[in-house]
Amino acid sequence: EKTYEFEDILNGTGVLEIMQDGYGFLRSSDYNYLSSPDDIYVSQSQIKFFGLKTGDVVDGVIRPPKEGEKYFPLVKISKINGRDVAFIRDRIPFDHLTPLFPDKKFKLCKDNNSDSLSVRVVDLFSPIGKGQRGLIVAQPKTGKTLLMKDIANAIAANHPEAYMIMLLIDERPEEVTDMARSVNAEVIASTFDEPAERHVKIAGIVLEKAKRLVECGHDVVIFLDSITRLARAYNTVAPASGKILSGGVDANALQKPKRFFGAARNIENGGSLTILATALIDTGSKMDEVIFEEFKGT
Repeated sequence: EKTYEFEDILNGTGVLEIMQDGYGFLRSSDYNYLSSPDDIYVSQSQIKFFGLKTGDVVDGVIRPPKEGEKYFPLVKISKINGRDVAFIRDRIPFDHLTPLFPDKKFKLCKDNNSDSLSVRVVDLFSPIGKGQRGLIVAQPKTGKTLLMKDIANAIAANHPEAYMIMLLIDERPEEVTDMARSVNAEVIASTFDEPAERHVKIAGIVLEKAKRLVECGHDVVIFLDSITRLARAYNTVAPASGKILSGGVDANALQKPKRFFGAARNIENGGSLTILATALIDTGSKMDEVIFEEFKGT
């Protein structure tokens, strides 16, 4: 009986997450980068040979699992972050890249006439540069998410080269579906019925993915809805330091969301990471005010 060869037939892609033991898995965005039965196994030798890091988007050939194996293993790597394999070995780590002020602008309106008035106003009064850090501040239920949606679609229409990630933390499930259907971007979400640990994990993987893409010279835009809820999740997860600020915020809890927001930068020789986040105010919660005040100056 002839056994069929499945060489070069099955291709897989995913975002790499490296485990403590050195091997890793390619996670799928369909499962919001959490562990799933569709994960692809990457061996320790492949990770060391290609110099892979958590957050790398790996494209390659996979084969069906043999007896006793649980996952599809990766056989051959063809592309990493959309670049050639040789290019990846010489890349400079994100923290060693030179950050600059944003000098190129995202065009939100073609020929200065736009269907969306709000996007045109943003373009005129607070233009968004490549590598910008932006806060959209408003009370709840005033249409922050709608404005974000309009900006995302405008960037997608005028800048097809930009890679966009819509990160929804602590949002309603129906809002996530609406966002996925109406925005031309990758939508990653953790709804409000999920634990804070999951919010934190998803945000961490999305940031790692964005950093790896920037290292390879891509322009990445992250829309975060909302940074207030992400900071709350970090506050819940953070171990108690014994120092509590007003509003019940742990003194060390805001360091990680600041690192997330502070990752936005324009890189000297190509590549940029832009982060636009919404922040809640006037919710009646002292914690939200404290979180907003922390991010206001950045």
